[in-house]
Amino acid sequence: MSSTHFVLPLPLAGNTTAEQNRLLQEFLGAAAKEAYARAIEQLDRQAADSVIESSRKLKDEISEAVLSAIQRYTTSNSYRDEEVGSERVYPLNYRVRPIEAQVTELRKIFPSLVSCHEKLARQPLLEGAEAWFAIPRWQAISTTYGEAVETIIDALCKRRRFSNRLIGKLNEQYLRQTERTILAESILADQQQGNDIFVVAAQAGMLHRGMSARRTRTILAPNEFALGVFEFAAMLLTHPERLSNQDTLMVDCGGDEYSVRGDLTFDRVPLFDFDMGGIEFSIFYHDRARNLWGTPTGFTYKFG
Repeated sequence: MSSTHFVLPLPLAGNTTAEQNRLLQEFLGAAAKEAYARAIEQLDRQAADSVIESSRKLKDEISEAVLSAIQRYTTSNSYRDEEVGSERVYPLNYRVRPIEAQVTELRKIFPSLVSCHEKLARQPLLEGAEAWFAIPRWQAISTTYGEAVETIIDALCKRRRFSNRLIGKLNEQYLRQTERTILAESILADQQQGNDIFVVAAQAGMLHRGMSARRTRTILAPNEFALGVFEFAAMLLTHPERLSNQDTLMVDCGGDEYSVRGDLTFDRVPLFDFDMGGIEFSIFYHDRARNLWGTPTGFTYKFG
């Protein structure tokens, strides 16, 4: 990859469609006509001349007002009641390690991991992200996502006190990635071609604490995606302090969906919790908000 000169958010959903553009132009045009008609009713000749004299300044003010109004509606109101206040934070001893140290640790655990474009972590972080994390490409660990999750969970079990409540229930019948997270992974794979370990800008849960996984998914920034079990387990391998006491912010992995009965009803979300017995890996309802948990997310960037 060539030297990086700028970093910009890279939206995941792509450009607007022709149909979306038509609908936007239609209702925004109707709003402009209505505003014009109502304004004319309130003007006399003298007031109209004053408005015309200030046409350039007024045009700029109207454009800014319209843009501001549109921005207020770009965040969905869906499931807004699935939010609660939270004062949970990360453990005091939690610090993100340099990317080189993260990569070294992952290679100790998985010797088959070879390449990583570590220099990406020298680039500035944009809004929302807390740090750069080294996360293996799950395809470098196993042939299916469920098997890759089982492998990385086994690695955690060997290093931590760990209770796995989903043993034998992590195949595609029970566990799957969200479409948005799959899309983000494809972008990372394209940008970091040939690498077994991705360098990912991410946050470890604070940004969306107190929200249900479902609510979090609806308000993600254009370049943001929820992390799944595999990604967060990798972060735990390199940062065990992240879940190291009972008062810390726990984690739901909103980048994955879970079907408790294996019947394609994916209404649960995988969860990492911590108690006196150590880390507990289980599931919870995707529409329930609790102050104890937050969803970790990653961000896609455009480098140039």
